[in-house]
Amino acid sequence: MTAQSQLKTGIVRTERGLAIAGTRITLYDIMDYVTGKYPPTFIQALFNLTDEQINAALSYIEQHYSDVETEYQIVLKEAEELRKYWQERNRALFERIAAQPPKPGTEKARAKLKAIREKRASQR
Repeated sequence: MTAQSQLKTGIVRTERGLAIAGTRITLYDIMDYVTGKYPPTFIQALFNLTDEQINAALSYIEQHYSDVETEYQIVLKEAEELRKYWQERNRALFERIAAQPPKPGTEKARAKLKAIREKRASQR
């Protein structure tokens, strides 16, 4: 993509991938909501985008859908691999934290939380 077409479309390629020019918002962030079939006005409000920015992003996705979808699947795969890595790396820490006794003075809050969880489980 040339500099002229980048300015025209409002989409640029950064080290993070395809992004909306002037923001840190990637098209992969937008794709999460496009694939979830959220309305454009919701996506625009969620990311605080201008009309031009959301239109540029959605137009680019529509025009280059197969390329964006391919990159999006790679991003999702890498994110899942990172999540699994950090989950495994921090497993011992999470177990150690879970094994600690409750802090004094939190009995009422813990009882209320337990009741909410039991109620939710019985509704399933």
